[in-house]
Amino acid sequence: MQALQPRQRWMSVLAHSQPAQLRSHWQALNLSPRYQSIRAPEIGLAQLQGRMGATGRRFVLGDMTVTRAVVQLENGGYGYSYIAGRDKAHAELCALADALLQQPDQTELLQQRLIEPLAALLHEQRQLRARSVASSRVDFFTLVRGD
Repeated sequence: MQALQPRQRWMSVLAHSQPAQLRSHWQALNLSPRYQSIRAPEIGLAQLQGRMGATGRRFVLGDMTVTRAVVQLENGGYGYSYIAGRDKAHAELCALADALLQQPDQTELLQQRLIEPLAALLHEQRQLRARSVASSRVDFFTLVRGD
């Protein structure tokens, strides 16, 4: 399980990044690896399930649109992606980045110049959202009437 943690992190960062930000960081790297699409980006639905209080019986919460892609590098490495939404170019770029991040000669460069900057942007966006939500927070309390 320990070996999967770095990959889980970069897959999360890639999938949650804004497509425009990912493209701009990718273009700055000036990489043009040769690859082929094993599974061209395709759009589908995933069923979301929930539980009341995290312990109750499962129920169907609804459906969510996802896009998936699989690419293969010229040297045989595979990259996969599943992203929320309908952006095929984003899914393909995430799969390509995943394939390259698994290559020992590319990992450090991509971690430093792609994953870390995108992770910092995601962290900043989450902090801004948390502050925005906190500013509108309402504290409710109950007064007990003395009889």
